[in-house]
Amino acid sequence: MDNDSVPLIDSTCRVKVSSVLNRDTRQFGKHFMLDGSEETCWNSDQGLPQFVSLDLGKPALVKALSVRFQGGFAGKDCLLLGGAAELELLAFLPKDSSSLQTFTAPTNCTAHSAYRLVFKSSTDLFGRVTVYHLQLHGSWKVQAA
Repeated sequence: MDNDSVPLIDSTCRVKVSSVLNRDTRQFGKHFMLDGSEETCWNSDQGLPQFVSLDLGKPALVKALSVRFQGGFAGKDCLLLGGAAELELLAFLPKDSSSLQTFTAPTNCTAHSAYRLVFKSSTDLFGRVTVYHLQLHGSWKVQAA
């Protein structure tokens, strides 16, 4: 991640998730992975794939993605997709760890206002994913083609 990168996910970002554990949004809802607390998280229900869709509201160039899972419930074989066509921007393999992990996007990525993070598999036997922190880092300044 370079020095020009800023956090792209803020309170104006619209978020959708594939599922919530036991449909209990009060305890495990999507907003908890974005609230900055180390005590709260989004917990998916079982089944694969799981995903998080992010609508930033305006185009942004993603340079990196940061995520903190709960060990034992980490995503494996993950993708960051961009735009309505869901172009593959980044494929990555997180560790089964509770530490913050950052993945750098290729320099040839294009700017999009909508992104989808797909967890094609999980370290959990039932396909559940638990995310304590999620952030996209990049720039609102779109490079001219």
